Amino acid sequence: MFLRFATLATAITFALPAVAQDNDSDVLFELLMLPDIIDIMREEGVSYSDTIGQDLFAGEPTQEWATVVGEIYDVDVMTSVVRADFETSLQDVDLAPLIAFFGSDQGQMIVGLEVSARRALLDDVVEEASKDAVARAQTDADPRYALVSEFIETNNLIETNVAGALNSNLAFYTGLVDGRAFGGALSEEQILTDVWAQEGDIRESTTEWIYSFLYMAYGPLGDADIQAYITFSETEAGGDINRAMFESFDRLFEGISRSLGRAAAMEMTSQEL
Repeated sequence: MFLRFATLATAITFALPAVAQDNDSDVLFELLMLPDIIDIMREEGVSYSDTIGQDLFAGEPTQEWATVVGEIYDVDVMTSVVRADFETSLQDVDLAPLIAFFGSDQGQMIVGLEVSARRALLDDVVEEASKDAVARAQTDADPRYALVSEFIETNNLIETNVAGALNSNLAFYTGLVDGRAFGGALSEEQILTDVWAQEGDIRESTTEWIYSFLYMAYGPLGDADIQAYITFSETEAGGDINRAMFESFDRLFEGISRSLGRAAAMEMTSQEL
């Protein structure tokens, strides 16, 4: 299962002894290859910081900006935050069905393909080629496109990712205000208006990205493997892990966005002096 700025998911409810729960949580964390995903997110984030510089700064970003961005995207800190929230989100959940599914050969194949595709999409050329492949599949009414669509709809990936992106953007604006960007002239009403004005573009880019990612990731899978994943996603376990995955990354995304906003405000101020 997948977040636009994260990945994977799945769970049920039952209470286990605290020690076993902690151990199982760590096992699931590794089975989902979350350390690999977080490392990829760090690369995505550092690249995104270049876009921020182009959009907001009057001149070329300084070395201080690059240093601060590196500190914000500290992979050890990111992993610690996600691991702690992951454990909290699943503290009342029976992890046995999740470990059984994601620890199976089929589950590990799916997770591995998702991680590989996510890393491949760091390359702009690969991303554009993947988007073109999806566009052709949609035009040709490729049955695989329909199957990927069913997976996306079952897991509500578009709406959840759009909501997450809007919350992250709001946090970024909050950071700008905290850092006194634009002379502190941004009001709460202006911020909300600006954030909501981005909803259409965010929805379009998110939809395009998720389709291109999943279409490429699941390319090597048989239809039966994808259908099995859809069926699993429809279970109580599938719904719970989907929720837990988004909850586990919420604090990380919003915290990073707010920190980037504050850092951007400082950079803008220093360039004005």
